[in-house]
Amino acid sequence: MSVILRETHGAVGVITLNRPEVLNAWNAAMRSELVAAFDEMEANTGIRAIILTGAGDRAFGAGQDLNETKTFDPDRAELWIGEWERLYHRIRSLTKPVVAALNGVAAGSAFQVALLCDLRVGHDGVTMGQPEINSGIASTTGPWIMREIIGLGRTIDLTLTGRMMDAEECYRIGVINRLVPQDRVMAEAMALAELLAAKPPVAMRLDRQRFQEVTEAGFRDCLAAGVRNQREAYATGEPSRMMEEFLAVRAARKAGKAG
Repeated sequence: MSVILRETHGAVGVITLNRPEVLNAWNAAMRSELVAAFDEMEANTGIRAIILTGAGDRAFGAGQDLNETKTFDPDRAELWIGEWERLYHRIRSLTKPVVAALNGVAAGSAFQVALLCDLRVGHDGVTMGQPEINSGIASTTGPWIMREIIGLGRTIDLTLTGRMMDAEECYRIGVINRLVPQDRVMAEAMALAELLAAKPPVAMRLDRQRFQEVTEAGFRDCLAAGVRNQREAYATGEPSRMMEEFLAVRAARKAGKAG
């Protein structure tokens, strides 16, 4: 089963994160396939806008799959930052607009990817935030992209507390651009994507290019910080310990519910 699904609806391409059994949590294969899907849609001249969504009705994405990162050493952590660099650069350098259709939780790196999309459609059950600190992951790309969208004060709050925002807060501060009933999310995202697809393509390309240019210095800085900070963090062993504890608590909670 492919971890990334692709569809085309007229001038709109739809990409779906397809690991619903783990709430569409990221692993290396999904990051790599998502870059390839964006490459294909960028090269397809018939596609003028893209929708990114998650499979199932529980999550756009739960963030990093901790079963992957709990095994990292400093060298693998540096390679991990490189994987995010390729994905984030691919989204930022697209000539075509991207709409995120949010279904449930968007946490950690999935929250960041949603913020890298141009517009976001959600429903009242959406929760979004940066809970990485709770599992021992230091945030570097997260604070950069959050600050660009919601300012430094809220970025500090979300990064250090690890709390999740509900849909009303996300809509109030501009993280969700359209708030609709859950069964209307994809239809609204499609309508918005079709609106964007109908715009003059050269102007669209130049506008997105300019957004990339004015944020490029911060993007490169956060990646350099990511390599430095993740190497230091993983050398201490703290991320692996915290992730093991987090996964153990989650497994115990699931076992209690099953019993």
